Amino acid sequence: MDLAEKISILAGAAKYDASCASSGSGTPGSSQTPGKGGFGANVPAGICHSWTEDGRCVSLLKVLYSNVCRFDCAYCVNRVSADTRRTSFTSAELVELTTEFYRRNYIEGLFLSSGIFSDPDIVMEKLIETARILRTESGYGGYIHLKIIPGTGEKMIREAGLWADRLSANIELPTDKSLQTLAPQKSGKVILGAMNDFYGLNSQFEEDRRRIKSTPAFAPAGQSTQLIVGASAEDDRQIINLSSSLYRKFSMRRVYYSAFTPVGVNGSGGIPDIRLPVISELPQVMDQQGPSRQLLIREHRLYQADWLLRFYHFAAAEILDEANPFLETGLDPKTAWALRHFDFFPVEISRADYETLLRVPGIGAKTGRRIIETRRSRSLNFDSLRRLGAVLKRARHFITVNGAFFGADNPRQSADPRRIRRLLLDQDDALQLPLFEF
Repeated sequence: MDLAEKISILAGAAKYDASCASSGSGTPGSSQTPGKGGFGANVPAGICHSWTEDGRCVSLLKVLYSNVCRFDCAYCVNRVSADTRRTSFTSAELVELTTEFYRRNYIEGLFLSSGIFSDPDIVMEKLIETARILRTESGYGGYIHLKIIPGTGEKMIREAGLWADRLSANIELPTDKSLQTLAPQKSGKVILGAMNDFYGLNSQFEEDRRRIKSTPAFAPAGQSTQLIVGASAEDDRQIINLSSSLYRKFSMRRVYYSAFTPVGVNGSGGIPDIRLPVISELPQVMDQQGPSRQLLIREHRLYQADWLLRFYHFAAAEILDEANPFLETGLDPKTAWALRHFDFFPVEISRADYETLLRVPGIGAKTGRRIIETRRSRSLNFDSLRRLGAVLKRARHFITVNGAFFGADNPRQSADPRRIRRLLLDQDDALQLPLFEF
């Protein structure tokens, strides 16, 4: 099989893994920085073909080392029972592809995973070998993200972190029970063990670096993981609680949510595995085997809830509780929270602290900081709020400015949460709501 066919097969097989990101990898003077005569710059970036937090769009060469796999995970197109073409790269081929694509400015980094074609340590060694050759022999200083193969030893994770900018072990499903049903050869305990090994090693390197400045960098962009949404029966509350736990226990940089994509037994739309849910909703918004619109909306809402956890200082229990186990499809989670806690409002913009501003729908983290800074030197009004980035079609229902409500002397006469809910449901399309400022 020629190299072009391998690229087609192994790049296509890697597209279902969403957990590749290069945010926060800049480490001048680290082991990832090329020496004289090398090439590539290791700078903060983002996920493959997507926008970073600072507004940049980057691309990674995103491939599998091999799509040969011994596991039979029901949701995976590469499972052993799937009737699909199998192939593998060699490390030399991947090194050549990465360097040539980078020199031609096709890519800004490499995301490398693999099917489990052998013992986890053997698979992990192949991924490490590729990264090591890129760094030491090719002089490559660009971004590298390697997948941790669950079950591999701590020694392998340690070496991988010396050559890669980010490592990730996918938790796949929210509970061990679902893993046992859909991926019986995988273990939640083993996956969490790999995350914990990374966390321990990262803490050790940070401590060593405080004492010895020459200590090499260890995966400076941290670790991430991926959850598949909709392949199992867990509700959003379970997913958000799990994500919150991962951030807290393992200092996870990012949890990615991937809407379940139906795959047939032949990997191209054949008879689906009976362990999986039937997704028949139309229209499909991706390709013929893509997620349904409903699942994409759910994925989108989970990302917004995740943003509340990481940047808006919400606790998981505030976002969802036993009475509300699913995120609303028609409202972003912050607006839904505000309508359930209407007694918290209105917020007086001229006096509210930053934490309070973050609770207001339509005022994001950046806008909140701008409001704090601006009001130090001049008074605010609704026009200036709009210029600072506030989304007044949502915020207007929850704020006052110098004691005044937007467009009315006393809108509390009509400030019924049910009425506001109807207005906001009419205004917003669920797939178009802003992700970063809401």
